[in-house]
Amino acid sequence: MSTTVETADRVRSSSSQAINRQIDREIEARIRRFATRSKEDITHRIWELDREWDIERVLETNASVLAFTGLFLGSKYDRRWLMLPGIVLPFLFQHAIQGWCPPVPIFRRMGVRTRQEIEREKYALKILRGDFEKSHIGDRAEAALAAVKM
Repeated sequence: MSTTVETADRVRSSSSQAINRQIDREIEARIRRFATRSKEDITHRIWELDREWDIERVLETNASVLAFTGLFLGSKYDRRWLMLPGIVLPFLFQHAIQGWCPPVPIFRRMGVRTRQEIEREKYALKILRGDFEKSHIGDRAEAALAAVKM
């Protein structure tokens, strides 16, 4: 199992069930809305999903910005700012080990999704668009592999 999938599962398992249900409901509602939309609209939504930042990217960016800010302010103005990277980096390490850190619930409440959740919506949209309907029996395995390829 890849690290990304393991982390995505750990993020969901460490998130509150209410937040997971809310994210799942939002995915289902979008899929239902797109069921009546054109293939072009669906393709555009898939394009958006390809560019959506998942929880990992948001956490890494957030931690980097805070750490660099603390280093800059600590070296330029006051050494006490160096405590900021000293606080942020252990949180990032905790997330790498456990799949959870204090910012995770905040970002999840803001609707930041795991890569697995984003891919679930994308896969459902590809089904709606008809990506798998025209494959021949011999090509079905290849079509399935192409659909889940990341």
